[in-house]
Amino acid sequence: MALRRIPIRRIGHRHNLLLGGDRVCVAMLGIVCSALIFNAQELRAAIVGVAFWVVGLYLLRLMAKHDPRMISVWWRSRSYKAYYPPRATPFRENTNSQEWRYR
Repeated sequence: MALRRIPIRRIGHRHNLLLGGDRVCVAMLGIVCSALIFNAQELRAAIVGVAFWVVGLYLLRLMAKHDPRMISVWWRSRSYKAYYPPRATPFRENTNSQEWRYR
């Protein structure tokens, strides 16, 4: 008996992106750039804000093309940082309470 094959349609599992980047990051970038432009109300601030928007949106799109869930993975790794200290070394000595895990 052969296994039954069920096609997974692309529309069913697309990532939630805005303008090609992560929606939260693009929205935050838009808020920061618009605050810079409208609060300063100068031509230089408008040029810097538009340049910051173009470069930031390019980088967010590049990041989303590489991995659309990269921001959520990064946030999760930031919260787990205290729980997983870097101890990967062949010279680490285990205490007596840790020996039972490796038998």
